Amino acid sequence: MTRSSLRAMEVVSMVVTGHDADPGEAQGKGNDKGADRDTEAGAERGPADSRSSVRLRAALEAGSAPDPRFVDGLVERCAVEPDFFVRDMLTWALTRHPVSLTLPALVRELGSERPQARSQALHTLSKIGDPLAWPAITPALLHDADEEVARSAWRAAVVLVPEGEEPALAEALATRLGRGGRETRLSLSRALVALGEAVLPALRAAGAAADPRVRVHALATQELLRDPDTGFESAIEEAKRVVALGVSGQEGP
Repeated sequence: MTRSSLRAMEVVSMVVTGHDADPGEAQGKGNDKGADRDTEAGAERGPADSRSSVRLRAALEAGSAPDPRFVDGLVERCAVEPDFFVRDMLTWALTRHPVSLTLPALVRELGSERPQARSQALHTLSKIGDPLAWPAITPALLHDADEEVARSAWRAAVVLVPEGEEPALAEALATRLGRGGRETRLSLSRALVALGEAVLPALRAAGAAADPRVRVHALATQELLRDPDTGFESAIEEAKRVVALGVSGQEGP
């Protein structure tokens, strides 16, 4: 095995174990058994490399040369990795591994106390797209107190929902209409629109809600469903005008 190959294996070990490796030791190895020992030894050395470029390359290596031994480490790294691009590469690396290994590890992460662990696991499940993950998308995740986790759950749900379950999912998502900041409301609208016409009964019911914020969000989402090219801000502003006119009409003669 060449020195470059050994170093690549060493870098992968660093990202999946969260520990740095000593480049000097890898250069002294000359066979597969030595490379395996070097990979395992990475877990006993210093903290993870502080350079995101190194971690990004390690994640790329992990996906380019899939190894079942790396799955748990990749999933664990997703929970703590601070760089968005590295997390995205970690997700890609996991999609390159057998679903029989990645799915159980990711589903376990959904019960983690760390929001990033739950969010990233949901994101990765949506990229894998295996329908066996659907039962793991629980109401608790769809209504998670952490908005990033909830948004990830919505995106995963619309990818994984079985045929015929779309109306029930739409009803569950519609209960979140009118809540959160702009990004949360936009994510919810996109998720509902992705479900297609199955969301119309839930949106029409929400359009008659007592809370004007819910009515505005529901009407805006209906407009986005009708015309996907409509901007979210434009749809919201138009919905506000409709709701305002409805209120003034009720109060008028």
